[in-house]
Amino acid sequence: MNPAVQLGVARLLTHQAASGAFPACPTFSQYPYAWLRDSTFIAYALDRAGEYQGAARYYRWVSGVVAELAGQVDRLIMARHQGEFIPEAQFLPTRFSLTGGTLQDNWPNFQLDGYGQWLWGLGEHLTLSGTRALPDDYRQGVEVTLRYLQQFWLEPCFDCWEEFPYRWHTSTLASIFAGVQAMVPYFPEYEPLGEQIRTFIQSHAVTEGRLSKFIGYPVADASLLWAAVPFGVFSVEDPVFQATLAHIERELLRDGVHRYIHDTYYGGGSWVLLTAWLGWVYVRLGRREDALRLLEWVRAQDNGNGLPEQTQRSLLSPAYLASWTERWGPPAAPLLWSQAMQIVLEQELYPTPRQAGAL
Repeated sequence: MNPAVQLGVARLLTHQAASGAFPACPTFSQYPYAWLRDSTFIAYALDRAGEYQGAARYYRWVSGVVAELAGQVDRLIMARHQGEFIPEAQFLPTRFSLTGGTLQDNWPNFQLDGYGQWLWGLGEHLTLSGTRALPDDYRQGVEVTLRYLQQFWLEPCFDCWEEFPYRWHTSTLASIFAGVQAMVPYFPEYEPLGEQIRTFIQSHAVTEGRLSKFIGYPVADASLLWAAVPFGVFSVEDPVFQATLAHIERELLRDGVHRYIHDTYYGGGSWVLLTAWLGWVYVRLGRREDALRLLEWVRAQDNGNGLPEQTQRSLLSPAYLASWTERWGPPAAPLLWSQAMQIVLEQELYPTPRQAGAL
């Protein structure tokens, strides 16, 4: 195994809780919890590295946690059918304690992307681990999630950065599409839903030939990369994605990749995981030298204990750095999602023989 991958896997597994959950960051005051978004890509990185057992522990955990929310989903669907107003706090939570408990706080709760992403990740786990049937351990959690997404996929919510509420976010819609599609082999009755979501994205999220951050807001956001890699709403060669990629490169690729041009979080630094993500896209486009340059940048951010969420050498909004630092302390480090995305990029560039045959 690539030594960098081996080290990264060891770091991820060190922080995996007994339950199977992963904290977003074990040392940052706001991140000692499990987000479905972060955790799914951590599990995906383990699968890419052949560490299927650790990934399976996560998917058993999340399946069980979501299965326990079945009654809440039933109540939400009934409320929607009866035309009742549903407060944001009543939707399924975006993060959990490491034991699976919900958190009663004022965090931006209503985010749908993670629910699509964990289904996508489970599909990848089953494929990469060579599991042909959906194990019973996962079935109820998957069913609950699919019912929830079928009812609420078009509900405006917070984006993947936990900002801009009450909007239709392209990366969120792409995440839901990918999750539904991943489960169609096991639940074929949901295939029309996946196509409905894809059509909605293609019809409403494209402005001037490229994808919008959210509907009606044609700003570049690095999470738009997800619409092609890995979620497959568009191919990497599609003209819409090509125009989106060029927009991201022009606006957000500086010293690493930034989230979006008006970012103020910790001054709007460059994000390690997004830099690795762009490298992933470059590999899929055959731009190997560009991907290698980004991998070297990612590797250089390692402080010996792991990779941070972001770096502050190139700030989009430097006036905001001090206020965020005063509020929550230094930026999150190590961020396990950053470590996971390095592993993914390493595996893309230097796949093991087994994975080279699967890609």
